[in-house]
Amino acid sequence: MPTRRWPLVVLLLTLILGATPAIAEVTVKNARFASSLKVEGRPYQLIGHGLFRYMIWDAYAGAYYQAEGYPRPAPQSSEVPRRLELVYFHAIEAGDFAEVTRDTLREQLGEAEFRALRPALSAFNARYRNVSPGDRYALNWNGETLTLALNGEPLYERPEPALANALFGIWLGEAPLGDGFRDDLLGR
Repeated sequence: MPTRRWPLVVLLLTLILGATPAIAEVTVKNARFASSLKVEGRPYQLIGHGLFRYMIWDAYAGAYYQAEGYPRPAPQSSEVPRRLELVYFHAIEAGDFAEVTRDTLREQLGEAEFRALRPALSAFNARYRNVSPGDRYALNWNGETLTLALNGEPLYERPEPALANALFGIWLGEAPLGDGFRDDLLGR
C-alpha cells in the first residue's frame, strides 16, 4: 500500500515547489524543434518558436536559439552565438529565397549598409537550394562564422558578422517580415 502513495507525493511536491518537467521538444504544426541542442559542442537553449503565415497560408515554422550564458534574447548582437531554424510547409525555389532575402535587406538597411553587404549577400544567396515541404534551413552564427545549412548539410560558411546581423534581422529585427512571428521567436 505505501508504494501507491509515491505518485501522489511526487505530484503534490511538484505542485508545491512549482517544479515542471523538462520539455524535450516543441511542435509547431507538424514541425518539431528541440528545447535545447548542441552546436559545435556548445549548448543552445530555445528562446521561442512560432508559425509564419503568408496571407492565408501557413508558410513555415521557426525556432530561435541562443548559446547558454548570454543575455536573452539578443538576436542582433554579433557576440552572441545564435541559431534560427525554419521548417517549410510548401516547395520554394532557390531563386525565390535569394530574391526575397535581397529585397528584404534592401528595405531594412540603409543604402550604404546594403551596398557594403552586397558582395557577401550575393555569395550567400548563391548557396540557396530549392526546398520541399518538411525541409529545414538553419541559419547559425557561432560568434565568428555565419553558416547556412539545409537539412543538416552545410551550404555556406564564412566569417561575416555584418551579414549575420542583417540576416537575423529579417525575422528578429525592428522591422521584421512579421511582428507576431518575431515576438514568438523572441519569447515575448
